[in-house]
This record gives sequence, structure tokens and C-alpha cells, in this order.
Amino acid sequence: MSDPQHPSARSDAVIDESQLEELIIEAQTALPFELSALANRCASALGLDAALIYLVDLQQQLLIPLDEALESLPVDDSLAGWAYRTVSPRVVDADGGVIVWMPLVDGAERLGVLAVRTAALDGARMRRSRMLGHLFAMLITSKRAYSDWLAARTRTTTMRLPAEMLRAFLPPHTVGSRRCVSTAVLEPAYDIAGDAFDHSVVKNVLHTMILDSMGHDLASGLATSVAMAAARTSRRGGGDLAEIVDSVDQALAQWLPDHFCTGVLCRLDAETGVLNWVNCGHPPPLLIRAEQVVDGGLDSPPQPPIGLAGPFAPAARQVNEVTLESGDQVLLYTDGVVEARDANAVEFGLDRFTDFIISSSAAGQRPAEVLRLLIDAILDRQGNQLRDDATILLFEWRPQHR
Repeated sequence: MSDPQHPSARSDAVIDESQLEELIIEAQTALPFELSALANRCASALGLDAALIYLVDLQQQLLIPLDEALESLPVDDSLAGWAYRTVSPRVVDADGGVIVWMPLVDGAERLGVLAVRTAALDGARMRRSRMLGHLFAMLITSKRAYSDWLAARTRTTTMRLPAEMLRAFLPPHTVGSRRCVSTAVLEPAYDIAGDAFDHSVVKNVLHTMILDSMGHDLASGLATSVAMAAARTSRRGGGDLAEIVDSVDQALAQWLPDHFCTGVLCRLDAETGVLNWVNCGHPPPLLIRAEQVVDGGLDSPPQPPIGLAGPFAPAARQVNEVTLESGDQVLLYTDGVVEARDANAVEFGLDRFTDFIISSSAAGQRPAEVLRLLIDAILDRQGNQLRDDATILLFEWRPQHR
């Protein structure tokens, strides 16, 4: 495979459409480990010199090449990382040519970067580089669903069994549309057990959920997994928010009667901005508007956790409603976030937590990057050893983005 640091003699080739068509057809059945070679061949067909695929690791700290002979690149301190963080191409001179660091994005989710090498750059080659990025983002998304090799390539240490089980249920970190986006992070990445998040777009409706199961073992992860499966079954069957929560209550009471979890489930109509939510014994969601936390904006009367059976089971869940304003952000989190302590036993705290979100957003950071920076700050504060799972989900409504 060609290295993009070393240009080939060809820099102005005419596109062979039949060859490109053959490569795209071949891509449908290509094995994940063959994507590196395929990227080079597609680049050549587009009149470019070479292309290398880098995928972000599970904790979004490294960009790991699919070519196992190459070194990983830091997200926070590299040109490739700049392209990933900003979701913008970065062009740099290199050995008589240029490298285009092109972000790999599927929908709203950042996957990594593509390093495209070409001897010269013009508008046509930039468009072709972008086209190549779109193609391989879709290929990676489709193939990682069944590829243990791709999953292993983006890990930096061994994953414990409870985390492996729970991660099988987790959706992509970021989902969204032109009107809204939802993004989440979860740590410790390789040792989670009871925390989880979920988000899904159903036509013009965004569903989000955060869960925190009691305990920190395999049974905790099992309870959370059952809760997520029940919520999805009801949601995909057309259930409204009250019915979704009721399904989770019944599933846990039936299958794991000795376990319960706290959680918040939300439903946002991305056309009207109407937000419905149910809080089941969990820290209240936070509403951020015009760079300020709206005091008590999403508070609601207390309700019991999910999964309580018998005399402790709630008669009916209260569904709350509010209409968001354009640009509003809603923040869901588990208590492990604000209770993270430094070496002097000082908590990260709710004020520090919200101030970080607000200042990073005001600085122009995208929601996914805001949470990446935040979870890094929390890990740094606690020496990369969290005492409890820490999960954050942030969604925002921006109807003007048409």
C-alpha cells in the first residue's frame, strides 16, 4: 500500500468511470481489512495518488490507521486531529505535493479521517477527495456492524465482559438531522457496567434516554440492557413516551425483579420544538438557553426508579412538556459525572460541569467535540480512574438549520 507521504508520478489522471464503477461494486463485498488497499485503488481511479484511513479510538484520543504498519496519531495534537475535531479538511504541504486530511463523517457521527495524497490540489481534486471521504465513511459504517477486526482496531486495551455486553446495545455516539443533533459519551470506556444512553430519530422526532442501573457488575449491565431493549421494542412499535416507560417498568419487573435503574427518557418534536420527558428517580435534565442554565427549567415532581414491582410500582408515569427555543440545549447526565473527585477529594461539581458545556459551545465547538473535551477534563481531574460510571448526553434543537 502506498504511503501518502510519498507521492507517485501520476497527479493529473483522467477519471476512468468504468474502473471507478467496478471498485464501488467491489466495495460492497470487500472485507474490512481490505479497505486500505481499496482506498488506494479508488484514489488512483479519481486521479489522486493515495489514501489512508484512520479511525478514532473508543475514547476519541487517537486516530488509528487501518494499515497496521503505521503509527497512530493524537487527536489533540496533530493535523489529522484538527480535521477530526473541527470536521473540516486540512491541507498541508508534503514532499513536493499535498496531503488533504479529510474528516470521515457518517451523518452526524465522526468516524476518523482520510489522508489523501496528491501532487497538486485544485477544486476538482478537492471534490474528489471529499467524495472519497463520503464513500469510505459509508463503507466503514456498514462493515463495522459485523467486523470484530474493525472493533478491535479502535481499542487500546482489553474490555471487561460487562462493558462488552453493554456496548453491544449502544447506538452511535452522535445522531441527528438538519434540525437537531444528539451526542453522548460514556466512561470508563472499557469498564462500564450500569450506565447507558440511547438516542434515535423517528421521522422528525428525536428520542433520547439515559440510564443508571444500581450496582457495577454484570447484573447491572444486564438490567440496563433489558431496559434498553424494552424501550426500543415499544418505540419501534409506535408507543408514545408513557408507553415506552411502562414497557421498561414491566420488562425489568418481569425479568429482573431484584434490579432497578434510574433514568430520563425524552421525546423532541424537531419540527415544533415540543419536548416531552419522564424522569424516573434521576438527576433532572438541564436546559441551557442563551449560554445560561435555566434555573429549574426541566425540573419535575419526583417519580420512582424504573423497574419497581408490586406495591412499589408507580400507578402512572407523569409526562412533562415544554416548548424549546431555537438553539436550546438539553443535558442529561449520571451522578458519576458531577461526583468525580480529584486527588484532594474535591468534586467536579454541577457548576463546573455546566460552565464547561456553555463556554465550549460559546467558543464554537460542535456538541460532539464539547463532550469529548468535557469527558477528557473529568478523566484528567480524577487521574483517569473514575470511581463510578460517567455518562453524558447532550442534544440541541436548531430548526433554522435547513
